[in-house]
Amino acid sequence: MSNDDRTRSAGPSALGSLGLLARTSVEMATGLEHIEMYTPLGLLTVFAHSAPDGPVPTAAIVACGGAMGGVLGPGHGLFHRLGSVWPDRGVNVYRVGYRVPNDLDRCAHDVACAVEMAIESGARRVVVMGHSFGGAVAVRVAVVMTQEVHGVVTFATQSAGCEVAGALAGRPLLLFHGDRDELLPMQSSEMVRMIAGSGELVVLPGDGHLLGRSDEIMMDKLDEWLPRPLGLAGAPSADPSSV
Repeated sequence: MSNDDRTRSAGPSALGSLGLLARTSVEMATGLEHIEMYTPLGLLTVFAHSAPDGPVPTAAIVACGGAMGGVLGPGHGLFHRLGSVWPDRGVNVYRVGYRVPNDLDRCAHDVACAVEMAIESGARRVVVMGHSFGGAVAVRVAVVMTQEVHGVVTFATQSAGCEVAGALAGRPLLLFHGDRDELLPMQSSEMVRMIAGSGELVVLPGDGHLLGRSDEIMMDKLDEWLPRPLGLAGAPSADPSSV
């Protein structure tokens, strides 16, 4: 049995059920690959960050945007910033551009494909993260991919679509939300945390839905929080106050 077989959850392959018509890719810069997958339901785009001369990847971050799509993330390109930092720590980063934005099931399928790509590249543990609508996508992927996904991060998440969050079964959950969100109230994240039964909610004072005032707060918190679910050496032990 291969490492991939041991790590992948039981069930059909997300990539295998994509109905792939063609796939192409180009190296945009050292360590940044732009991948396009043509399917009957549209174009799935993935930006994959790696460190060709760095450590062998042992974990991965898979990130997705909101209901309108997008691959940069909240704040000022937070997902891209993660892709510029974490590969040097042995963590590849995948940014997903949906085939059909605002379609929860299909968007979750797209993110599941990126999780499988990460596993095929050597990751043994994956953290999925999403902004707004993408928070629900990340939760749903984690609920299905119980062996691959070891943590979830949401940014200004909606609660719709997160009704299944209880099935995270105690896996690490980190939620960011601005207290002046003009689209989704902070209670949305509070509701998701309540359904999950655990998790840490980081309130971002004075920030709105795009979280444009909190880049450094989010980066610093992720630096502190991510090592444990990613299984990195020297990761801090769980903080009982966060569950």
